[in-house]
Amino acid sequence: MNILVTGAAGFIGFHLARKLLLEGHHVKGIDNLNAYYDPGLKSGRLQQLEKFSGFSFEQIDIADQSLVSKLFAQNQFHRVLHMAAQAGVRYSLENPHAYVSSNLVGFLNILEACRHNGIAHLVYASSSSVYGANQSVPFSENINVDHPVSLYAATKKSNELMAHSYSHLFGLPTTGLRFFTVYGPWGRPDMSPILFAQDICRGKPLNIFNYGKHKRDFTYVEDVVTGIVAVMEKIPKGNEAWSGFLPDPATSRAPWRIYNIGNNRPIELLYFIELLEKELGRSVEKNFLPMQSGDMESTHADVDALQLEVGYAPSTSIEEGLRQFVDWFKSYYKY
Repeated sequence: MNILVTGAAGFIGFHLARKLLLEGHHVKGIDNLNAYYDPGLKSGRLQQLEKFSGFSFEQIDIADQSLVSKLFAQNQFHRVLHMAAQAGVRYSLENPHAYVSSNLVGFLNILEACRHNGIAHLVYASSSSVYGANQSVPFSENINVDHPVSLYAATKKSNELMAHSYSHLFGLPTTGLRFFTVYGPWGRPDMSPILFAQDICRGKPLNIFNYGKHKRDFTYVEDVVTGIVAVMEKIPKGNEAWSGFLPDPATSRAPWRIYNIGNNRPIELLYFIELLEKELGRSVEKNFLPMQSGDMESTHADVDALQLEVGYAPSTSIEEGLRQFVDWFKSYYKY
């Protein structure tokens, strides 16, 4: 198939494009290559993808409607896998307009392009952050998510609502995937694995928020992209049993679906750090601090629906995943 991957120079987008190429698909990658984090890392990912003859790339900002429209007009995409977004919870406190531009305006441009070009299935990145103030764990797609605790989370919830309106009005099949703390080689340098690993290697004391009691459903990136590719072929048709009297938040009469995609094994942050120290062969001082604004205390994915419907079965333990991550980290950053 001819598949569009937005955010192809990003962490998940890169791994997703690589998996699709290995499976023999043609992949068109787009990315705006912004400077939110080191553009050199994004270039390094693209260099890996450019080794495949089936890959082509254009630097495009999805917030530019004319460029997005032109891209779709010039290509006949069979599937659109939309991974591009302004990421990061804490950055949304500093630069909220970036989230509106990329996550709302950009997403609308993708929806419009899919609508007008007969795209058979749009799969897009949502986030576990939409669960916000919910405290009932494990988080299930069948519970309401109306209390986000960051603007980033609010934009991801908005994406799910926008997608539903297009599925309802225009019959556009859409599937949203709520990712749970994805980690692995080529990860984002603003996320905890690289931040912690760098500080450990430099002997710098670690600031550990919520006194190390955070729990995260760390999900290895290869498990995530395996799930995305499986979902790509699970085109939603609508739930005929759906009722407006007892509405299921994960399904609809429209061809619209929401899934969690996580590991279903929450890990306490302090244990995660101890594993990192072990793999790096170093230990550092730890400063235990209160929880930061916008953070969630715990994430835990209920992945029963994804397991039942597409056979999703994450297989990478946190110990093996961190081993793979550290091998890449030491090689890339020369530690």
